[in-house]
Amino acid sequence: MAVDMDIKILIVDDYDTMLRVIKNLLRQLKFTNVEEASDGSEALEKLRAGSFDLIISDWNMEPMTGMQLLREVRADDKLSETPFIMITAETRSENVIAAKEAGVSNYIVKPFDADTLKTKLVSVLGDF
Repeated sequence: MAVDMDIKILIVDDYDTMLRVIKNLLRQLKFTNVEEASDGSEALEKLRAGSFDLIISDWNMEPMTGMQLLREVRADDKLSETPFIMITAETRSENVIAAKEAGVSNYIVKPFDADTLKTKLVSVLGDF
């Protein structure tokens, strides 16, 4: 079954430029139902207020990091099943392991392009 291209995606990053880049890459891949949050706490508010099908979050943010957001999402019964892709410039294996242990669905290392994003989305959502 093909992925619904109208799924609701929340992208979380404290840099406006990165939000724009991710949104544009998603648009190239034909995903149009995208909302933004500038940090983990704003994202958590939006997640608890609405219904999202996918979270794409940066790791390094203030005041709430992507890792803290991931832990909050996984601990919340209503949100715990939501696919969660972490984006980071960190390549240390202990970070990847920590994210996996916390329940991340997949992981993208910056810089990345539409092909990389598509590969990760397919691994989490299925073919589209």
